[in-house]
Formats: sequence, C-alpha cells, structure tokens
Amino acid sequence: MAIWVDADACPGVIKDILFRAAERAREPLTLVANRLLHVPPSPWIKALQVAHGFDVADEEIVNRVSPGDLVITADIPLAAAVLARGAQALNPRGEPFSPDTIAAQHTLRDFMDTLRASGIQTGGPPPISQADRKAFASQLDRWLARRAR
Repeated sequence: MAIWVDADACPGVIKDILFRAAERAREPLTLVANRLLHVPPSPWIKALQVAHGFDVADEEIVNRVSPGDLVITADIPLAAAVLARGAQALNPRGEPFSPDTIAAQHTLRDFMDTLRASGIQTGGPPPISQADRKAFASQLDRWLARRAR
C-alpha cells in the first residue's frame, strides 16, 4: 500500500506532516505534480513530475493507485475516481471522502462552479488552520494504524 499526493495544490504544512509520517511508518509516499518538486532524501519519499495539462496529475494518480492506497487531495472528481478504484481519499483538512458522501460533495462542487461562472463571488477556502493540521494528522495516523495491523 502507498500514499499518493495530488501535490500541485497541497499545502506545504501538510506535505511536512506526510514526510514525517512516511519516514516514521516506512510507508511509500509519492507526490505527483506537473512541476518539479523537492522532497527530502528518503527511500520512502519520491516526487513524480508529469506533463503540464488539465488533470494530467489526477489521471496519473488514478492510473497508479491500488485498492487500499491513500490519496491526499482536495479535488472531488479525483477523490471520486480513486474511491471507485478501491482506494481511500483524504483532503488536506483531515476530512475523509467516502462512497456514501462523494456524490453530494460532487453536486455541491458543481453548483459552486455554476455560481462562479455566472459572476457570483463565492470566495475561496480559508487558510489551513492549526485545527485542520491536527485533524489531518489524526486521520493519517488512523490510516497508518489500520495499515500496520
């Protein structure tokens, strides 16, 4: 099993949590992005640079993910695709995606896209808070603990 990160938009503080966890648990961690990423030297951590283009990194993750893997992403369509492949998905705020809720999340995302396209300012998400970091680390630790059993 492995951890995959949709790294183009993943906050640095979340990457740092992932780096420490991968080392501690000796869990393969791959950051996928369409730009060059620097990662700490480790046999457990690697960066995969893909071609520029819309959803190229997402497609690469979907093609490589295996059942039981964990994908870190805020991208709802990517989360839906990896859930369909038997993997798990967690957003950088520590909120797990699930097959039971992904359709509703996708509908809300599409609605917000429609509002933005019509000129309504919806604002973006707030910055990652200390509570978000803690929630993310807690969910990651739970996944790692289940994996260790």
